[in-house]
Amino acid sequence: MTEFFMGLGLSYGWAWGISTVCGILLIALPLMLGVAMIIYADRKIWAAMALRRGPNVVGPIGLLQSFADGLKVFLQETIIPAAANKGLFLIAPIITFTVALMAWAVIPFNSGAILANINVGLLYVLAISSLGVYGVVIAGWSSNSKYPFFSAMRASAQMISYEVSIGFILICVVLWAGTFNLNDIVKAQQGHVLGLFNGFVFNPLLFPMWVMFLISGMAETARAPFDLTEAESELVAGYQTEYSSMSFALYWLGEYANVLLMCALNATLFFGGWLPPLDLPILYIVPGFVWLLLKILFFFFIFSWVKATVPRYRYDQLMRLGWKVFLPVSLLFVFLISGYLMATGHFA
Repeated sequence: MTEFFMGLGLSYGWAWGISTVCGILLIALPLMLGVAMIIYADRKIWAAMALRRGPNVVGPIGLLQSFADGLKVFLQETIIPAAANKGLFLIAPIITFTVALMAWAVIPFNSGAILANINVGLLYVLAISSLGVYGVVIAGWSSNSKYPFFSAMRASAQMISYEVSIGFILICVVLWAGTFNLNDIVKAQQGHVLGLFNGFVFNPLLFPMWVMFLISGMAETARAPFDLTEAESELVAGYQTEYSSMSFALYWLGEYANVLLMCALNATLFFGGWLPPLDLPILYIVPGFVWLLLKILFFFFIFSWVKATVPRYRYDQLMRLGWKVFLPVSLLFVFLISGYLMATGHFA
C-alpha cells in the first residue's frame, strides 16, 4: 500500500503514514462492525439453546438490535459517582477498549495480509493482552465502591493465574514452529500431520495444549463459566457496577473484541489460520481470509455454547484449575515437546 501512495507522488514518509492509517481502519472498522453482529449472534445462540426467540424485532430477523442498543446507551446520561476519581473512572473503559483493538495489529488474515508483520508477534499479543487488566483494576479502584473493588481484585488474580499457563502453552507452539512470527507459525502448520492436515491441533502432543488454551482463553476473557468478576449474586455487576452510558458500552465492546481475539488466536496458533483444514489444492481456491473467518465463527460458537450450558465455577475451583492443573500440565508438556524435538533432530 505504501508503494501505491508513493506512485501518486507522495514522499515515503507521507505514503507510509497514510498506508498505516488505512491499514488500521481496514482492521478496526470491520472489527467494530463484527463485534456488533457477534453480540447479536451470541444472544441468538443463547436463545436457541433455551428454546427462546432472541432479538427479532429491530430490523430483519432482529439484525439491527445491536445498533439500537448502541444508540440507546449513546443517548443515556453518563453518571459519575460523587466519591469516584473522575479522571481514572473515565479513562479505565477507554484503556480496556483500546487494548482490545491493538492486539489485532499482528493477526495474519492471509499470507502477508497483516498490519504489522513483526518477528515477535506472539510476544506482542501477550504484552498487549496483559495490559487489559489495568482497565479493570483502575475501574474497580476509581469507583470508590467495595463491590467493584472486590471484582477488580478477582479479575487481576484470575487473569494473572491463567496468563502463566497460557505462556507455557505458547512456548510449546513456538518450539515446534521455531518462530514468534504469527504469519510463519501459520505456514509451519501446512501439511503438519502426514502431509495432509493443516494445523498443530492434529498433533498428539499439541492437541492437549489446544484444549488448555481454549479453556484458558475463556478464563482470560472472563467468559462463563469463569465470569466470577461479574458474579451478580455476589458483586452486583462486578467492576462495571458504577458505569453507565458509553462508559459501560466500551467495556461491553472490549469484552467481545477480546473474545474474538481469543477465537482468532485459537484459529491461528492451532488450526492453521488462513490455511484450509486439509492440504488439498482444490481447497486453496477459497480465499485465506474466508477460512480464518469460518474458524473464528466456529470458536465463537463454542464460547457461546459453553456460556449457555455450563454453570459458573466457584472462585476456589477457578484458581485451583489454573494453578494446580493447567500450570503443572503445561510445564510438563514444555519438557515433553522440547525433549521430543531434540531427540528427533528438529533443532539441528
